[in-house]
Order: sequence, then structure tokens, then C-alpha cells
Amino acid sequence: MRESYHDELAANTNDVVTMSALVRTAVERATAALIDADLAVAEEVISADSKLDALHDEIEQRSFNLLARQAPVAGELRTVVAVLRMCYELSRMGDLAVHVAETARHRYPDHAVPDPVAQQFTKMATIADKMIATAGQTLVDRDVEDAKKLASQDTAIDDIRAEQFRMLLSDTWQYGVEEAVDTALLGRYYERIADHAVAIGSRVIYIVTGEAPEGEDWPKAF
Repeated sequence: MRESYHDELAANTNDVVTMSALVRTAVERATAALIDADLAVAEEVISADSKLDALHDEIEQRSFNLLARQAPVAGELRTVVAVLRMCYELSRMGDLAVHVAETARHRYPDHAVPDPVAQQFTKMATIADKMIATAGQTLVDRDVEDAKKLASQDTAIDDIRAEQFRMLLSDTWQYGVEEAVDTALLGRYYERIADHAVAIGSRVIYIVTGEAPEGEDWPKAF
């Protein structure tokens, strides 16, 4: 029975890592659809979200079964609960990638954002990709130090977001209202993707140490 129990715990961790890989692909492809005004890629991202949803449901059900049948305690209980929250974070990141793809689809055949802003989103996507990869790997390695770095990495996206607002509110903004609205919303999507990665890092720290990190750079995890 205990062997099966630990197998299920390991399966949960493996599925979260799989979800993180799928989210990385979703963000990368959604960004490509946005920058290139590629309708086919946008549709691909939207359709692929069902795989993330299915994994989320599988992890959730397995976690509930573990809680009901095995009554885990201490570190194992922290792992089950934290993994439940992680799969939620990853599912939301996937949804945000879909929002990016839907924006690209809605504006097709036009580009949703002008060139100067497109360059910013490329940077944001690159930072987000690194953060998602780090978040998944810290769960595998139980690496508290790398998990802590996610909070500071998030500030780079916040800085780009602030730069976008300065552009949008500047007298030199030469594009239309639709472009401004799309830029503001898309910036929020990427900002939230990074925030969810930070939340995953905080839960890795919780698993390992039993305490959630505190401070304005960290979301309130539990």
C-alpha cells in the first residue's frame, strides 16, 4: 500500500513538471502567434489547452484520493497540498497563454500590437519561459535557493510593464485606441504568468521548509 502511495505522490510531481513543459510551449507559441499574426499557431495554442486541463483534473483527483485514503502528514501532506495549488497556477498560466492567442486571432490578419511593443512582449515571453522552467525544476530538485530567485526575476517583467504604461500615456503614442487597449491587456497577461511562476516557487519553499516565504515580492500562498 505504501509503495502505491509513494508512486502516486511521484506521479503528481511528474505531472506537474509535464504541465510546466506544456505551459512553456503554450506561452512560446502564443507569443509567436501574437508577433507574427499567425492564425494557425493561435488556433493550435487554443486547442492544446485541453491537455493542460486534463492534467489539472488528473492531479486534482489523485490528490483528493491521497488525502482521503492515506491521510498524509508532515512533509507528505505539504507536498500534496502544494502540488494541488501548483497545478492550479499552471492551469491559469495556460489560460493566460490562450488569452494571448485569442487576441492574435481576433486581430488577424492585422498585428495586434505595433512593432515597438511587440519587441517588449518578446522580452517578456523570454523571461517568463525561464521562470516557468525554473519553477518546474525547483520542484524536482527541491531547490529552495533557485525558488527564491523567482521573486527577483519577476521584477524584470514588472519593469517592462511599467515601460509599456509610460509609452501608452505618452504624447508620442502614435497608434490607435485598440492597439493601446490590447497592449495594456496583453501586458497584464504576461505579468500574471510571471506572478503564477513566483507562486509555484513559494510553494516549493513551503514543501521543503514548512514555511511560506513572506514579503511584498511573494504572493500569499496559503
